[in-house]
Amino acid sequence: MTGRDTAPDAVARLRAAGCVWAEDEAALLEEAAGSPADLEGLVSRRVAGEPLELVLGWVEFLGRRLDVGPGVFVPRRRTELLAREALARVPGRGPGGEPAVVVEMCCGVAPVAASLVPTGAEVHAADLSADALAHARSNAPGAELHRGDLYDALPRRLRGRIDVIAANAPYVPTDRIAAMPPEARVHEPHVSLDGGADGVDVHRRLAAGAVGWLAPGGVLLVETSASQASLTTSAMERAGLVAEVVVDDEIGGCVAVGVSRPAAVTA
Repeated sequence: MTGRDTAPDAVARLRAAGCVWAEDEAALLEEAAGSPADLEGLVSRRVAGEPLELVLGWVEFLGRRLDVGPGVFVPRRRTELLAREALARVPGRGPGGEPAVVVEMCCGVAPVAASLVPTGAEVHAADLSADALAHARSNAPGAELHRGDLYDALPRRLRGRIDVIAANAPYVPTDRIAAMPPEARVHEPHVSLDGGADGVDVHRRLAAGAVGWLAPGGVLLVETSASQASLTTSAMERAGLVAEVVVDDEIGGCVAVGVSRPAAVTA
């Protein structure tokens, strides 16, 4: 970027707006700007309360930059646990050489699918939002994208064949959305936040439908919170899955794991 040095002014404005990491944010915004005028526009958006990631157009996730933009849910670092669990549970190729089948439900910009594509698995991602799927297409090239409501979005040919379903479904209780930071409450889609009265309505729907779609021994992974994990695992157990919880305190990640029972072996 050429022209006058605008970084000190940017830092001061960001700090005055309450940005804790003003120096770091100013450096990122300056890197993204093509001119002083561009920088002014980016800083103004950030000072007005727009999330940094949406201003930049990307978010870092498991070491890669994912494309994001206005009107989409921004992946959080805690969701890296969901992606790591999905990666760890993708099986090798079957006896006929067929790849594993994995699905990211409620995918948003597809952070988990983006992490899974390099494994060589058959990767699918589904969401209600056309805007989110446009970013998912950029982030997870090679994944098959589907628009619709949970399992209704998936092609019938996947029934009984999916090895891993991973979902960061909305899990904020409805009456707590008003208390969320404006960066989320104002700038991210309400549907990506609202999990119903206790926050796990969508988790129950995911669990209830999973058995018909999972392969024997397949796994459903759902991001949840420590306070809601027992509700999520209870829904999995009612659906016939064997449930447990995995946590990563360092990043605040919490994932409910539900495993379908292997097919019965007949003599």
